[in-house]
Amino acid sequence: MSTPYTAPLREMSFALKELGGLDAVLAQSDGSELSADLVEPILEEAGRFASEVLAPLNAPGDREGCRWQDGAVRTPEGFAAAYASFCETGWHGMPAEVELGGQGMPTLLSTAVLEMWKSANHAFSLCQMLTLGAVEAIRRHATPELQARYLPAMVAGRWTGTMNITEPQAGSDLSAIRSRAVPEGEHYRITGTKIFITWGEHDLAENIVHLVLARLPDAPPGVKGLSLFLCPKVLVNADGSLGARNDLVCASIEHKLGIHACSTAVMAFGEQGGATGWLVGAPHEGLACMFTMMNHARLNVGLEGLALSERAYQQARAYALDRVQGRGVGLGPDGPRTIIGHPDVRRMLMAMKSRVEAMRGLAYYTAGRMDRAHGHPDAAQRAEAQALVDLLTPIVKAWCTEQAQGITALGVQVHGGMGFIEETGAAQHQRDARITTIYEGTTGIQANDLLNRKLVRDGGATLGRLLREVQDEARGLAGHGDATLRAIGDALLRAAASLEAATAHLLVRHAATPRESFAGAVPYLMLCGTVLGGWLLARGAEAAVTQLASGSGDTDFLAAKRSTAWHYAMNVLPEAAGLGEIVCHGAASVLALDDAQF
Repeated sequence: MSTPYTAPLREMSFALKELGGLDAVLAQSDGSELSADLVEPILEEAGRFASEVLAPLNAPGDREGCRWQDGAVRTPEGFAAAYASFCETGWHGMPAEVELGGQGMPTLLSTAVLEMWKSANHAFSLCQMLTLGAVEAIRRHATPELQARYLPAMVAGRWTGTMNITEPQAGSDLSAIRSRAVPEGEHYRITGTKIFITWGEHDLAENIVHLVLARLPDAPPGVKGLSLFLCPKVLVNADGSLGARNDLVCASIEHKLGIHACSTAVMAFGEQGGATGWLVGAPHEGLACMFTMMNHARLNVGLEGLALSERAYQQARAYALDRVQGRGVGLGPDGPRTIIGHPDVRRMLMAMKSRVEAMRGLAYYTAGRMDRAHGHPDAAQRAEAQALVDLLTPIVKAWCTEQAQGITALGVQVHGGMGFIEETGAAQHQRDARITTIYEGTTGIQANDLLNRKLVRDGGATLGRLLREVQDEARGLAGHGDATLRAIGDALLRAAASLEAATAHLLVRHAATPRESFAGAVPYLMLCGTVLGGWLLARGAEAAVTQLASGSGDTDFLAAKRSTAWHYAMNVLPEAAGLGEIVCHGAASVLALDDAQF
């Protein structure tokens, strides 16, 4: 049976304070309504809801899946009741602004809570994620009338939201989108077919608000001709009550490798003449408006990589502590008989644990910078923080989700043959994680964005500032009185040097050899994530050593923080040198074959 989920509250609290900058976030004006003494109770209550309500539905929901019939979708047993409770207790609107009916919690704290939902039940969590992303897009780009009509119900969870981008012939090439929008008075008639629409149809809420990319009759070709439209499943009357059913239908749902309890819909708009929709933002600027929702989703999908890795690690650890098989090498006749005594099992668990903590550090650090970008009193500090968030967004999304592929696979491996058996639950985490590198922009798309829009566009200025901070802290650790911290600092300096050299290479060569640069973009992104994850683990290790020296905190926990960072430094950071070599010297071979030679 699948291992119960327990929120890692100590790990989360440590990362929030030492890596995310919680104290600084709370000191900002936008966090003034949340006092420090409320943070732990919020995390504890969220952890309780995640473990007691959402996690028990994860495996049964995976087995039962969603069922489609005549355009309607029925969610697995227990999901509707869990969703109602989720909304009634205020969790749904926690990250949203107070004036919209939310709780206005800082992004940093909300990120920790969202991690719990995603670890406990990935499929369930996607509904809130898409809804709040749609809320953000509507809040920033729609008219006041549309905001007033739709946002309160969406924040409350009575209505949910979706993102309708992809079409059968388009895939990731948004210039090939064909859906049409014809003006009709104050609204538009939308026709077309969209695929891969997460939570596009379900029985959890009374209405679903679809945000749809389509073309106006006078639209220019390509992505510059896309506009964004709001199309509700059920039309909303002037007084806010629900009216007639709109001309859109769920034509089918996909049969997927994972996230079975989440409906992934094929949506048909306008089969009876045209779905009624309203323009969001200016004509032909739909992609820019949709990127508000997409960037929200990208950061949260990166968080899914972390969350599923945490869940896989918890399960592998519990199995290793319980499974009796053989005797650990060098432990003698009285040593433990469980498989955690085997060095290779410990290697796998340490690989999982250290990478999970590095991912959490990067995700929380980015969330803290988002709060700084939104709420710091100094405009220059806000701008610098936003530039950093822009740089880190594709790294968080792609690096964390790529890490999840290996971590969830190791979770299966720790179980041995039992990991290949569905009843243990280990395989579900690997299946559910597989989509995370694909949706909301594949790893290649994120890497191209990092290279072209984030690195080259500002000449490496933002990355350069961050890298100098990493190197300064690494040099400080390399001269520390603690031998373990010195080893971590030395390893981090070597890894940072690889990132510095690879960055310089790309900045010099990109204009002359753009195809080679893009061929090395994914290794470069992985290099960035590897080094930044190691940096944040190192920062956490130094904080742990300081607390140990002062005699404060949980001694075992703090000592483990130092050892985990040491393991990452000795076993993961060396990958930076190889990734740097690939970026600088490996890209040309990627392009060496003609099409027919593959």
